[in-house]
Amino acid sequence: MPIESSQNIGGPRPVGPVDARIVRTAAGAPESTPAASSANPTPAVTAAYKPSDTLDPGQAPVDVERVQVIRKAIQTGTYPVIPTKIADAMIAAGLLLRATA
Repeated sequence: MPIESSQNIGGPRPVGPVDARIVRTAAGAPESTPAASSANPTPAVTAAYKPSDTLDPGQAPVDVERVQVIRKAIQTGTYPVIPTKIADAMIAAGLLLRATA
């Protein structure tokens, strides 16, 4: 026995961009023509996103001279690769991530 509703929901509509004219009309605002809206854009449309300076981490602390030394050692084949040191560093990094999470 189907339940009848006083509201007609209708079928699903395709997902796509929202037409601002429909939103303005539904909200009770006067509908503007496309020519008028392009001649006088609203501040919300023209405003660019500017992230907060508080969240800016700044420049990464990189020792350029040390990077050059390591690159030269890798190119010449004299960079020491010690598997136990690499494994220890990987384990320590994993433990550090678990402790902060």
